[in-house]
Amino acid sequence: MTKALAVYAGPSALAQIKEQGISQEQIKMMVGASGGPKWFVLAGLDRYFCGEFFKSRTSTLYTLGSSAGAWRFACYAQQNPLAAINRLIHAYSHLSYVLNADKDQVTRASEQMLNDVLAAQGAAEIATNPLIKSNIIVAKSTGLTRFEHTGLQLPGLIASAVGNRLQRKKLGNYYQRIIFTSEQSYIPFDYDDGIRSKVVSLTKQNVEQALQATGSIPLIINGVQDIKGAGKGMYRDGGIIDYHFDQRFLPERGASQQHQEIKDTQQDGLVLYPHFYNEFKPGWFDKYIKHRFANKQHFDNTLVLTPTAEFVNKLPYGKIPDRKDFSQLTEAERIKYWQTVIAESERLAEEFDRLVGKNNVEQFIQPI
Repeated sequence: MTKALAVYAGPSALAQIKEQGISQEQIKMMVGASGGPKWFVLAGLDRYFCGEFFKSRTSTLYTLGSSAGAWRFACYAQQNPLAAINRLIHAYSHLSYVLNADKDQVTRASEQMLNDVLAAQGAAEIATNPLIKSNIIVAKSTGLTRFEHTGLQLPGLIASAVGNRLQRKKLGNYYQRIIFTSEQSYIPFDYDDGIRSKVVSLTKQNVEQALQATGSIPLIINGVQDIKGAGKGMYRDGGIIDYHFDQRFLPERGASQQHQEIKDTQQDGLVLYPHFYNEFKPGWFDKYIKHRFANKQHFDNTLVLTPTAEFVNKLPYGKIPDRKDFSQLTEAERIKYWQTVIAESERLAEEFDRLVGKNNVEQFIQPI
C-alpha cells in the first residue's frame, strides 16, 4: 500500500526526537496554516489529536493558526474537542450555496458554519481553556481593503500585493497583524518581523468575531467590523499576513515580547505542524512569488507532518482539495470528492500513531 505520511523535522527537533522519541508531552505548540479546504487531507490527524493523542494532556499546549488553521484549533480548545472537530469537518465538507451565490450569501453560510462548530458554549470554552492556549491571527485592513465595495477593495489588494512583492514588510503599510490570544503573558512566536502587530485578549465576547474575521477571504467573504477589544476597523483573513508562517516558534519567555528584544533562544519542546506539503509561503500574496519561501531556520524545533506525493496522486483528481473545487466541480462531485479525501486522511493518523513510541523513530524522519 502507498505510504501516506511524510515526516520532516528541523535540526533541534530531530536531535530531541533521537534522544526522547515522540510523545504527546514533548509537543508544546501546534501550528495551523491557511488554505481553505486543503485541510481536509489533515482531517484524520486532527481527529486523532483531538481524540486519542492529547486525551491525557496535563500541561499547556499553545496553538497558532490563521484562517482554516485557526478554525481547526478552535475545536481543540473546546471541552469536547473530538465532537467539535467532527462538527467542523461535517459542516465545512457539506457547504452548499445557491447557484452564483454573492458575497453576502457566502458570508452567511460561513457564519452559520462557525455557529454550528462553536455550539452554545464553545466561545467561552476556548477563551478560558486552562491547557489549550489559543492564538488567532487576523489582518486589520488599513488601506483601501477596509472597504467592501469591490471597486475600492480590489485596487487595495493589488496595491498591497505589489508592495509585498517589493518587500514583505511593506504589507505593514496596508494591514496590521492582530494576535488574539487567550494568554497575553506569552505569545508563542516571534512576531517582530517588521509588520505592525497588536496583541488583543481573546474573550468569550470576541472569539466568534475573531474566528469569522480570520477566515474572511477578500472579495469572497465580508470582513468583520469593529471586533470587541481590538478597536474600530475592518478585520480580514489572517492568511494575508501569515499564510504558512515565517517566524521562530516558542521563543524564550521574556518580560515583554512587545517592548524587549527576544533572545535568539527557544524553549524546550517540539512544535507540531501538520501541513499540506513540505513548503512554506510566508503570506497569502507570496503564493504568486515563486522564489519566496519561509526561512527554514525558523522551523528548527518543528516536526512537520504532510501527505506524501504518492498518496496525493492516488486521490480523486490527483490532488488535495482547494477552493477551485467550488467552481470546477458540481456540488455533488465536490462533496463526494471531499468525503473521499477525509476518509483517506485517516491513514496519515494511523501511520503517525505507529511512529509514536517507536524505537529509532528518527530513521523515518527527513530534514526540513
